[in-house]
Amino acid sequence: MPDSVDDGATARAESRWWHRLGSSFVSADSYGLVLLLVVVTYVVSVSMTETQAASIVLTVQLATVWLTLRTSRARRLVRLVANIVLCLAAVGVIVSLFVHQPGGQLGGIFTICCLLYLIAPFSIGRHLMVRREIDTETLLGAVAAYLLIGMFFAFAYKAASEFGSVPFFGSGGSGSLSQDLFFSFVTMTTVGYGNLVPAANPGQTFSVLEAVIGQLFLVVAVGKIISGLPRRGER
Repeated sequence: MPDSVDDGATARAESRWWHRLGSSFVSADSYGLVLLLVVVTYVVSVSMTETQAASIVLTVQLATVWLTLRTSRARRLVRLVANIVLCLAAVGVIVSLFVHQPGGQLGGIFTICCLLYLIAPFSIGRHLMVRREIDTETLLGAVAAYLLIGMFFAFAYKAASEFGSVPFFGSGGSGSLSQDLFFSFVTMTTVGYGNLVPAANPGQTFSVLEAVIGQLFLVVAVGKIISGLPRRGER
């Protein structure tokens, strides 16, 4: 009899856990929705041509960063800086709808993308550090921050390619946004396929920095969060 009671309690606890996880992806106060918007940004970036994707990606980023700062309860100074960048981004979106100059315009848009994705992970990191409870929401926030870092470096590579005097990948060409995203996450996870290699700086320096940050993040942040999650019998 006690075993059946324990099994029933465990099943109800697991049901509540899955319910909370599902609700996090539709709640404006949860990192689940932030994570969902990051995934949408990635899908749009790799599914469309760069001219089409630039404005759409930037629009999704406006929503992503705004929601990230709200969810992470960012400080006033951070929100002020973010608001300035968001205004610049909005202007970039409007201008890109009427002016079509692929070179400098795309470089400027991707530079703004970098700034947006530089602000968001720091805000999430600060919020997670001050949280006393390590739960599903903490894990979702860590995953979102990790993906935002990868997106930041991808857009940094693209901006460097647009402003650079030589093709970013040398004989492989300047690379598409899809290739930059692929190279970024391959570098951050240190998989190292070697099919795409930055030909010069600042791309080489960025890739080394991303590899170091990616490994430190996985070892310190994600490892700590997972180890602190409640076990099956503790939920």
